[in-house]
Formats: sequence, C-alpha cells, structure tokens
Amino acid sequence: MSEHRLKILALARQALDGQGGSPVENNYLLKLLDILSASIEKFSPNHQEKPEYLVQGLFDNRALLAMLKQQSDELEALRKLSIHLTSSLDLPDVLDAVTSEAMRLIENARDAHIFLYKNKKLTFGASLDGEGNRNKVGAKPRLHGLTYTVARTGEMIIIEDMRNHPLYTNSPSESMGSIVGMPLRIGDTVVGVMNLARTSVGEFYDSELQLLRLLSDQAAIAISNASLHQIVSRQAYSDTLTGLPNRRALDERLEEEVMSARKNNYSFAVIMMDLDGFKAVNDTYGHLIGDDVLRLVFNQMARGVRNTDFLARYGGDELTLILSQADLSSAQIVAEKISEGMKRLKFKLPDSKKLKLGISGGIAIYPVNARNGSDLLRAADAALYKAKKYDRGTFQVARGITGPLATHNIGEE
Repeated sequence: MSEHRLKILALARQALDGQGGSPVENNYLLKLLDILSASIEKFSPNHQEKPEYLVQGLFDNRALLAMLKQQSDELEALRKLSIHLTSSLDLPDVLDAVTSEAMRLIENARDAHIFLYKNKKLTFGASLDGEGNRNKVGAKPRLHGLTYTVARTGEMIIIEDMRNHPLYTNSPSESMGSIVGMPLRIGDTVVGVMNLARTSVGEFYDSELQLLRLLSDQAAIAISNASLHQIVSRQAYSDTLTGLPNRRALDERLEEEVMSARKNNYSFAVIMMDLDGFKAVNDTYGHLIGDDVLRLVFNQMARGVRNTDFLARYGGDELTLILSQADLSSAQIVAEKISEGMKRLKFKLPDSKKLKLGISGGIAIYPVNARNGSDLLRAADAALYKAKKYDRGTFQVARGITGPLATHNIGEE
C-alpha cells in the first residue's frame, strides 16, 4: 500500500474516532475510502489530491453511503428470504426460517416468536432464542397484551421498555428489555404476529425496522402458501364425506406402525368393520339420509378412540381401526365397546322409525397374522368376511391366532 493511501486511512481513522459512531459502520466507511483511494491511484497515478480532501469528501457523503449500505443490506436480506422462504411448503420449516432471519437481522436480539392468527385466536407457531433453542413454548399471549393487540389492529407496535409499558402490566417478571410486534398480513388480513425482543431497552433503528417489514411481508406470503398447501395435503388424505382419514392415509399410517412395531418389538391390532343393515337405509330413504347416518356413526366412533389409535374410512360403509401397542385381548375389549356403542346410537329417520344398525368386524394382530401392512389388512378382511357371512354382529379373529377367546360373542376363524 502506498504512503499516500496509508496517510489517507490514518487521517480518516482519527476523524472517525473523534465522531463516535458504531465500529461496524466506521470499518465499512474505511473500506470504502480505501477502495476509492486505490482507484484514484490506478487510474490517475500522477494525481496528487490532498488526503484531507478525500477524507472530507467521504464524510460529506456519509448520509449517501449509509443509505447505499442500507439498500445493499435490504437487497441481501430479500435474496436470502427468497431462498429460505420458498425452499419449502412445509409450514413448520417456513416458520423456523422466518425466526432465523429475524434473529439474524437485529443486533442483540434475545428471541423471536411467531404466533398464527385465525378466527380471532392466536396459536403458537415457532420460536428461536439467542442460544439456538427452537420452539420452546412459553407463556400464552395475553388477551390485552402486545401480541393480541398487534393481531387485532394490524399495526406494528414498538415498545422501548417492557417494564414501563401499559401492554406489559401484570406480565411475567422476566418481561424486560425492548420488543417490536410485527403483523404478518396478506392485504388487510392478519395471518400471524412476529415478536422480536432484545435484552436492552431503547429504540429500534429505522434500518432495522425496514428490514423487519420486508421480512414480515415475505413471511406472510410464505405462511399463506404453506397453510394452503397444508389444507390441500390434508384434503388428499381425508374422506370428503366424513372427514376421517381415507384409504391413502390408512396405508401410510399402517406402514409407519409396522416399522415402529418392528423396531420397538411390540404388537398392534387392525380391526376392519362393516355396518349391518346400512344398505336398507340407503334403499329406503336415499343416499342423502344414508350419508347423514354414516357421518353420525363414523364420527361417534372416532370420538371413542385413543389419540394413539387411527380410524379411517376404508370405503362405503367400511371402517378400519389401527390399535397401537395392542394385543388380542385389548382388541376384543375395544370391539365389544364398539358393538355396545352401536346399540346406543340415536338417529331420527324421516318416517320417525328408530334406526337399527349393527356392526361386524375382523381382527388381525401384528406380527402373528402378518408381518406387513397389506397382508395384515387381508387377514382382517378375511375375518370380516366370515363374520358377515356366518355370524353377523360379531368380531371374528383372523386365522393363525391360538389361545382361549373371550365368551362375549367373539369367535375364532
């Protein structure tokens, strides 16, 4: 480096130290000045402009340089956001990407939280703190606190000192520092709220807020797209009439259950069921009434299963139930409860007659009856066929199971 450039940089460093300013900004200005002086030497080697004039020229254009730097940061932020937020349509991945970007954009950020807003209610979406901990669910948003206020008004709220702000009255004692609440909006519709907090009190810089606005706009679009994708995906795995999982969902869940049972060495049961007397309902009252009956029966049955179990519509008036970590004895108990529930079913037919339906079923156990999902379904279906043909209203057990059976009208094939 020439003596001329060294003198320029030394003068600039002294001037910057005297003006204060952040180290990051000062280093940025010094780099720009070095590039400028090197360019002058390259293209005008005989030019001997005094170093003081170059330094003064740099400071005269300080505001312009700061604006250029902010625009450069915004373009870089937009580039990264476009990459991260369009790389996935999975909603959790999108939310994690947004919190990561928020923490990266704001200096001294303590944590970032996203809450989704639908039907005037907030639900937890994602979070990230300065130590890298993800999705730790903290206190629920207070009805008259920051997050709900941002969601209701659709406006950004900046709080420079949480301990001395009305929105944090009666809040947890750990609420301290500064925070900004950003609405995530599509047009006039708020789809979520992002809060970003710092441990220090004081204002947020305009450049920081501008970057957060850019992030919020991009995040709202990404969340909306991911939510739509989630709805479409859910519809692809749901029965349109009853809302239960469909055959496609059943096949995937069954394979997952087989892999889990194989890995963790446990058994589980599959129960295939078919309504007795349903054809007469359709023939007598029509398919619209039949559909109402199916919704009633299937949804009542769905309310009676455990969270770990899986009930799906197999087709027509057939259902399939996967009982996770269950043996034959527990499957038979569940079958008896289902039969009893059918007897208590109440439905008013158009001619005021009482609905009378029964149910028959077939039970198969993994790994006794089969070691893969499709064979297990075939075993349960064969047992169901025998129940329908020879002993309606019973739950038959697939061939291959040995041992004493209960005496509550459940036979062995």
